[in-house]
Amino acid sequence: MRADRQTSAFSPVVMIVLVLVGVISLAGIGLLAAYEPELRSGDNGREHALSRSAIGFAAIARLLQDTGARVVLSRGPLSPAAEDGLLVLTPAVMTNPRRLAEFEHVGPTLVVLPKWRAGPDPLRRGWVRSDGVLDIADVGRPAPKGLTLARRSKTSAVQLSRPSGAPFANLPRVEELQTLSGADWEPVLRDETGAIVLAMRRDQSLYVLSDPDLLNTQGMKSLAGAQAGVKLLQLIRAEDTPVVFDLTLHGFERSLNPLRLILEPPLLGATLCLLLALALAGAHAAVRFGPTRTSGRVVALGKRALADNTAGLVRLARREHRMAMPYAELIRSETARAIGAPRGLEGDELNPVLDRLGATVGVTRPFSILAERARAARNTDDLMQVARELYRWRLEMTRERR
Repeated sequence: MRADRQTSAFSPVVMIVLVLVGVISLAGIGLLAAYEPELRSGDNGREHALSRSAIGFAAIARLLQDTGARVVLSRGPLSPAAEDGLLVLTPAVMTNPRRLAEFEHVGPTLVVLPKWRAGPDPLRRGWVRSDGVLDIADVGRPAPKGLTLARRSKTSAVQLSRPSGAPFANLPRVEELQTLSGADWEPVLRDETGAIVLAMRRDQSLYVLSDPDLLNTQGMKSLAGAQAGVKLLQLIRAEDTPVVFDLTLHGFERSLNPLRLILEPPLLGATLCLLLALALAGAHAAVRFGPTRTSGRVVALGKRALADNTAGLVRLARREHRMAMPYAELIRSETARAIGAPRGLEGDELNPVLDRLGATVGVTRPFSILAERARAARNTDDLMQVARELYRWRLEMTRERR
């Protein structure tokens, strides 16, 4: 006897590995799409606190952290714990001034004006190559209204002092120092010529730093410059309050996209329940219940095909109830042969004998009554009822158990 063998194109292990690789890849793509702004290093050479280039402000942020100050790199709305801290805005030359006006901050705000025209270094990632300083008109584009800017024509040492004349810091070398002036602005720091370097608008708690070289990485390259930068920020911010460097002006804003919403509370629980339901549905679909059903011939052969075709014709002609009497005769002959009835008797001659034997063994109904009911069947319901009773009668006569 030859057993049928079924072969498949892929083994179960290969299919499981393919499914796992697909699920992990899709999950990775979703996570990258949801958290892409946070995953970017931000070291692109621009004027923000993630940039370590000469015009970036990553050095002052790191220095403040090392001195014990709390530093926040803001990618969106500030938390209540940082509302009273110093907000540092470092706009680029192309920043729309309306963006600066949209910031609503309870604590002081410092705007650091741009100065350098620089492009990325093609040889070293994160570095920049300087193309000189910007035009004064371009520098004033993102500046608040009411300010007038000026610039020295050469590199020189700078002595910063308070409006009272008290010395603040000495910087040995600053390239083409930028200064500012304005009728509605009060000086906070001046240079040795009396020009304003850091100005304040008291009614808005708004500060403007004219030259970014006092805070950027280029200014932090000397000990005097690093000390001056830390002192400058400590002069503005209140004690024990954080320094918040804004990153949204440079495209690092955290956005609540739909993927991120379903991966964070309060929707995280619903997402986990959905993933569990999908996993259970996949396990239910992967596990087979029962043996594999083999496909048969499109056109069946043999006795089964003959029986199926005959049953179909009877059903098509609505003559199913006419099958009741032939079925009763079949049951009668099989039962008579099983109990050893006299061989000379056939057809209806067996009915009295079977009735007497049935009375002896205690059957529910005699066969003659069942035969009359089979002969009187008029619909499918009558056929099924008679068939069940004939089947029960046969079991009682032969003492079989089913």
